[in-house]
Formats: sequence, structure tokens, C-alpha cells
Amino acid sequence: MSQLRATKSGLTVCAVICIFIFFYLRNPTPAEPEEEPVYPEVVECGFYPDELCSALFEGKGVALQIAKFCKIPHKSKIHAHLHTPGNCSRISHGLHFITRPLSAEEGNFSLAYIITIHKELAMFVQLLRAIYVPQNVYCIHVDEKAPKKFKTAVQTLVNCFENVFISSKREKVAYAGFTRLQADINCMKDLVHSKFQWNYVINLCGQDFPIKTNKEIIHYIRSKWNDKNITPGVIQPPHIKSKTSQSHLKSIPEGNTYASPNNRFKDKPPHNLTIYFGSAYYVLTRKFVEFILTDIRAKDMLQWSKDIHSPEQHYWVTLNRLKDAPGATPNAGWEGDVRAIKWKSEEGNAHDGCKGHFYSCGKEITRQKTQATTGDTQQCT
Repeated sequence: MSQLRATKSGLTVCAVICIFIFFYLRNPTPAEPEEEPVYPEVVECGFYPDELCSALFEGKGVALQIAKFCKIPHKSKIHAHLHTPGNCSRISHGLHFITRPLSAEEGNFSLAYIITIHKELAMFVQLLRAIYVPQNVYCIHVDEKAPKKFKTAVQTLVNCFENVFISSKREKVAYAGFTRLQADINCMKDLVHSKFQWNYVINLCGQDFPIKTNKEIIHYIRSKWNDKNITPGVIQPPHIKSKTSQSHLKSIPEGNTYASPNNRFKDKPPHNLTIYFGSAYYVLTRKFVEFILTDIRAKDMLQWSKDIHSPEQHYWVTLNRLKDAPGATPNAGWEGDVRAIKWKSEEGNAHDGCKGHFYSCGKEITRQKTQATTGDTQQCT
């Protein structure tokens, strides 16, 4: 009898357990939703860093306090827009691109931009957004060595804008090598043959960022350089002559591309040209660009530049010093520098502040008076 009672008790316990399991499976405890990442509230301070940036560069203390309340869009937001293609309206509005000319003056004076990029997608998008207006035209040179995912994201972005395109021919850009110069030439050919009309072309790299508005840039060009090219530079100093007196062959060590020298002396420059040394960055008239692409001296100079060190620091300024070149400034020097740059490694030694008019270059988008970079920008020299 005791054995029977034990059996009944066991069956009762088993039944209770089975009923509990049945109801648990019918009404499972709801899983807790994953927490959404919490971002601090952001206040965007306009799409052009005009007054704020000017105050920062002038060292006004209040600017730093204002800047604490301003923040650029999160990189994750930018990447999310570009990695889900198919909705250009969402991209344009979500990233706050300007969709109409901001003044009649700007609408009647179009600029072309050449932007060479190879990394840091979010920074490039922020640059393009800052300089974009629908009456301008933008040629983007994407380094052929860039990752496929990077190229795809850039293509997604440019597909949304009729006046933004990727250059038809892409180079594997070598730091201080000829391909850096060729990348600009490729874009110039595309710009000249595009359906868009433009007055001047400005070249940038992906780590640049404007410190002047589109309207301010136009005012500066018209007031001081009307129909003239801006190519800061001087006759080649003695310590620079080795860059053009010896050939430099390309070398590719473990994934990094750069130009290395050899001991072969170069022939003299074609057409007895006087070689100048200056900035790789410029503001050029359309007529001068057409001259670059067609004049025999420019073509021969381009061929001669294929194996010299940093040819982009010699090519533009040398040709702009020719008296018969369109928009030439044969007697100019370093005036008209269009970029403000401060290398971190040289801070306190080689410079005492920023100078320039249009753009600052570096890895950080937020600019302060003591703006610095790490100096590792492959195409931003």
C-alpha cells in the first residue's frame, strides 16, 4: 500500500510539472528588447563653419564655449545612409545637402571641384556637404587601391547628384609620385567635356574642410584674382632642385605606395622652361585648364614630370608663370595661398599660426586655432 501511495505521489508531482511546462511554453516570458545606443543630444551649427570657424581661428575664447554645443553628424549615421542605397531623397535630406543656389550672384558663378580621396568616408561626405551647391560641379577621384566597400559607398552618394561624378579614369596614387598629378589631369579632362559650365576649378583632398562659404570664395576670386590663376610658388630654391634633377622611380613596399629616388639625372626641362616650386593646390580658370590639356609645352612638361619627385608641386606653378598662358601670373610669389595647414609635428617650431583663405587640411574636422594633423595623409600634401 505504501508503495502505491508513493507511486501516486510521484504521478501527481509529474503532472504538476507537466502542466507548468505547458503553460510556460504557451506564454513565454517576453524577451527584453535590446537597448538602443544612446547618443548625446547634438546641435548642428550650420553647414558652413563661417562665423564660428573665424572666431576659432582668431582665438576668441567664446568660440570654444559655443563649439561645445555643436557637433558634426555621427559617422554611423553617414555610413547608414550610404550603405542602404536606393533612396536619394533620404540621402540628400538626411545629410542636409543644399538644394538651391543661396543667392543670384552664386547661381551665376559656378565653380568646379576636383577631390582626390582614398579613405575616411565620413570625412569626405562632410567635406562634400560643406562645399556642395547645385550650380557647381564636382569630380571625385577615388584611388584605385581603395577598398571595394569604400568605392561602392562613394558611388552610392554621387549617383544621387547630377553634378557630382567619379572620374572616368582612376589611378593607383603614389605619394609624391606622378599619379597624384595625373589624377587631377584625369578630372580636368572630364570637367572640360562635361555638360556643366564653370568659371574656376579648385582641387582638394579628402581631408580638407572649408573655412569660407561659397559666396566668400567667389568674392575673393573676383576681387583679387579676376580671370587670373592662383598657383602660389617661387623659382625653384637650391635645396629643392634635386627633386627635378634626378629621376624618381615608384616603389611599392608592403602595401604603401610612394616614389623613391634613383641616381639617373634627368634631361633639362622641355622648351627651356624655368621650373618653379609651389603648392600642389590651386584655383585655375577654365581657359587655363583648356590650355593645360592642349598646349604642346604643357603636354611635354607633363611627360617630363613623370619621374620627378612631387611633380604636382612644380607643374601648375611653372605653367602659370608663362606670360602667354591664359590667366597667367608671371610675377606672382606665394601670395594667394588657398589652404591653411598646421602639421602637428612642426607645431611651435616651423610655424606660428594658420594662414590661407579657403581650406584647412587635416584629419580632424573640428578646427581650432591650434589645428593639427598627424601628417599621414597620403594624398593631402
